[in-house]
Amino acid sequence: MNNVGFKEWQVVCEALVSGRQTVILRKGGIHEGRAGFSFAHEAFYLFPTRFHAQGEFVREGEIKVLPEWQVGDLVTITHRVEVTSAVTLTDWAEVEALFPQHIYTEKTVRDRFDWEGKGMASGSIHVAHVKVIELDEPLVFAYEAKHGGCRSWVSL
Repeated sequence: MNNVGFKEWQVVCEALVSGRQTVILRKGGIHEGRAGFSFAHEAFYLFPTRFHAQGEFVREGEIKVLPEWQVGDLVTITHRVEVTSAVTLTDWAEVEALFPQHIYTEKTVRDRFDWEGKGMASGSIHVAHVKVIELDEPLVFAYEAKHGGCRSWVSL
């Protein structure tokens, strides 16, 4: 297993862990680089983020309002993810068919699907079907500046 973490909202991490969500939808973050986002790793650790407004973008789940991570905070990671398949969808009907498999609102998914930038075309979204596995022992480490920013992948 590599030392790659995938940053995702805390509420989505909990949905993935509980099995209420079985796919990850991603367009990409501001700092994804010139080529944009891709599911570049077949396995990774699930790194919960504390984005304060996540409740506006999901249909269900408990939002834990916590301060953003600060350098030195102890982060505990309890699960890893294996990607069973990853595709880029360009047909909205195929994206809509995934609604029972995630907790995002339709507006959230549509906004991501329609967004264009950072090497990513409007009318597309990346989808990974995933298997979530609990770690035998949690991975605990100090949050560093390198873990910050609007990026999906971080080195742990």
